[in-house]
Amino acid sequence: MEKVTVDHLRSADWYDGSDRNAYIHRAWMRRGLPEDALESVKPQIAIANTASDLTPCNMHLNEVADAVKQGVWAAGGVPLNLPVVSLGETQVKPTAMLWRNMAAMAMEEMFRANPIDGLVLLGGCDKTIPALLMAAASVNIPAVVVPGGPMITGHFRGKALGCGTDVWRLSEEARAGTITDGQFIQSEQSMIRSKGHCNTMGTASTMAVVAEALGMTIPGFAGIPAPDARLLSMSHDTGRLIVDMVAKGRRPSDVMTRESFLNAIIAVAAVGGSTNSVVHLLAIAGRLGIDLTLEDFDAAGAGVPVMANLQPSGTFLMDDLYRAGGVLALLSQVKDLLHPEPITVTGTPLVEYLDDQPVYDETVIFPREAPLMEDAGIAVLRGNLAPRGAIIKPAAATAALLQHTGPAVVFDSIEDMRERIDDPDLEVSADSVLVLRGCGPRGYPGFPEVGNMPLPQKLLEQGVRDMVRISDARMSGTAYGTVILHVAPEAAAGGPLAFVRTGDIITLDVENRTLTMDVSDEELHARSQSPASEAGYAAPARGWAKLYVDHVMQADQGADLDFLVGSSGEAVGRESH
Repeated sequence: MEKVTVDHLRSADWYDGSDRNAYIHRAWMRRGLPEDALESVKPQIAIANTASDLTPCNMHLNEVADAVKQGVWAAGGVPLNLPVVSLGETQVKPTAMLWRNMAAMAMEEMFRANPIDGLVLLGGCDKTIPALLMAAASVNIPAVVVPGGPMITGHFRGKALGCGTDVWRLSEEARAGTITDGQFIQSEQSMIRSKGHCNTMGTASTMAVVAEALGMTIPGFAGIPAPDARLLSMSHDTGRLIVDMVAKGRRPSDVMTRESFLNAIIAVAAVGGSTNSVVHLLAIAGRLGIDLTLEDFDAAGAGVPVMANLQPSGTFLMDDLYRAGGVLALLSQVKDLLHPEPITVTGTPLVEYLDDQPVYDETVIFPREAPLMEDAGIAVLRGNLAPRGAIIKPAAATAALLQHTGPAVVFDSIEDMRERIDDPDLEVSADSVLVLRGCGPRGYPGFPEVGNMPLPQKLLEQGVRDMVRISDARMSGTAYGTVILHVAPEAAAGGPLAFVRTGDIITLDVENRTLTMDVSDEELHARSQSPASEAGYAAPARGWAKLYVDHVMQADQGADLDFLVGSSGEAVGRESH
């Protein structure tokens, strides 16, 4: 391995010299470190660790951090555990997305403020990998991602359970009366069987795939199940790699180029990944100054076949994907669609890792000539209901509903929807289009995962299992259905969604990428917002929520804060003493 020189190490600005400040910086770190640990040839490697007992999917990351540490020591670096803000998707209210930008901002500031030469980013749960990548991009010191890995498959009554996806399915079956409440609760004890994040191709798994497709992991890392011993082995290898990355000066901006983002979009389409990847990729690109737009998702994802037979679009789960050959085997099936130039953190282009990657089970990873779906990437819709765009995941939708016209049934807030959705007097049919507003970045606040609205109980009892649903919200990557999301501008920002009325005729046409309502521009401009909607919009008086509402951008811009777009680099101008 190439010897690291002083010129490569920003930590030397803290530790080199004989003045009082250097003395203080060194003296307070000498708590059991080897005597030579703070010498200017020893890269200081921060392990940005999102382990937390309140982030269930990341509980095991302290064990992973220990494996990374051993790799860093072995390569001649000094590993330093750096706990950072952790967001438990299943736990925090009102939504983890409210704090993604806060986590990224706090991480960025700590990465810059400390004597760090390189970063190992430990993430798993939905918002942790996006926040880590946003922060690392803004500081732009050498960094590499360690995905925490999915849990192994749980079983209930002899059948595999996909966490998240089967929550939505079983809860609807319980509401419909086809399973008992007791059976529904019994399944809870069987679903989560091990450490790790969701085992469907939900947002956590999708963002691990995204990190790999961007080039920010050791190739072949994404998708290793959390309990698998190979995850710790790869974590050790990552610890060794980051020391080499510091030596070579390989930074996030070298790895994450515009073509890398296009490769990530192709990868998301090929795995049938989460719609949440759209807002995260837009936000990460914004930190790097890369002009990524919704049109890029439609253009790069168009014609990409879905190769992964994984829930929620298919049948199997993440440990099946790894058994069948893993993410590299899947990407090898679409290698011809990927841009060949982008490098990975190893310095070698991603496409060079895709040769000789056999598929061991073609029921999990379909062959290119017979994919799960021919063209089902994330589709971007536009029209007078979504002038700045909305998205839908065709792979998770009912094919017969991808072209649909029906009357709107409008809910002014999440509370309004929950109060009325099961009212037997609700005027709704299977042809109706459910519309929910007030759930965008500014309105909720925080852009929650409520877009996959429950179906009216009286329709469930009639056997209806899907309807067209439209909102300015997001939905869980584990969810499914004909659900239009991220409508921009949102209702709280004065978007057309604010002016839809029950009974308006709405047309969805995914093939032609349109989402329209049969209301003239003149009529639309003459309407006023519903007082109930306006009353439901967030109006925080203080704290992060106020800062967020005042500065959050719309979904089509990644829902980052306007003053966080771009980067401030690694430089620190002044001393602390």
